[in-house]
Amino acid sequence: MSTQPQSQPSAWTTHRLLTWTTDHLGEQGVAEPRLAAEVLLAHAMKLRRIDLYIKFETVPTAEEVDQFRAWVKRAARHEPIAYLVGEKEFFSLALTVSPDVLIPRPETETLVEFVIDHCANQEISAPKLLDMGTGSGCIAIALLVHLPQATAVVTDISAQALAIAQQNAARHGVEDRMSFVEADGLELPKLRVPDGGFDVIVSNPPYVPVEDYQSLDACVKDYEPRHALTDENNGLSFYACLANGAPPALASGGWLVVEIGDAQRSAVTMAILDSGYWTFRKCVRDQVGGVERVLAFELLDGQDSPKIHHR
Repeated sequence: MSTQPQSQPSAWTTHRLLTWTTDHLGEQGVAEPRLAAEVLLAHAMKLRRIDLYIKFETVPTAEEVDQFRAWVKRAARHEPIAYLVGEKEFFSLALTVSPDVLIPRPETETLVEFVIDHCANQEISAPKLLDMGTGSGCIAIALLVHLPQATAVVTDISAQALAIAQQNAARHGVEDRMSFVEADGLELPKLRVPDGGFDVIVSNPPYVPVEDYQSLDACVKDYEPRHALTDENNGLSFYACLANGAPPALASGGWLVVEIGDAQRSAVTMAILDSGYWTFRKCVRDQVGGVERVLAFELLDGQDSPKIHHR
């Protein structure tokens, strides 16, 4: 048997391609090699992943095999699968991604679930949301899909990222409820703060300490946007920015909900509470590894500043 798939389609059924590729990617140290093989082959054949299993004996066309082989070679060099196929699923939504945006992670779904529950528990029927550092738009878009009366302002320092977010918003029919702002951190004069302020500010900020950046997996460090991963400092800079800058944009009693890195609960909590504007409300563990992943804070009574409006 040859050591790699050949261009002769008759020799390579869907089942054989998946089996060989799973073994090959596993040998190269690619995470979840079977899933990677399925995603690549499904996209090459323009199928849903589940459909591969009813087409095990199907022989892909020569063009499909060639596309698949090209992707497999790049995947073996640890190029992210999501960037190869240009898509990643998040909260059951297919989202367009590119190297201009961080690839959405299942862990971040924890933040979305919390905000949906929070709005229900607080009976906020039409929440006004602000997503800082939106990237692909995954958080805000998932929230708007599940909160049909919600509106959101999303910001990012990257115009390219905002273009991806806008494309995803249109793809899922929520673009008319979103505003897109190119901004560095909380540049409040640029924000379209609604009357009364935002009900919830959410963020998955760059929280990797710069000293840990080089130890990230190659598929992350070598391909995903550095500015979305690290603050070039101790990983806490953006939290301090949010803690001090968010109150003028929030409604009275508004909430700040953030994603954190592994073992960052204490440091992030201190960075936010030290501002004097917040009270700690909840820490939520993700369902991927049971790691403390989301922190929620409520704005203290009397701490909100006069709202800044931008029309």
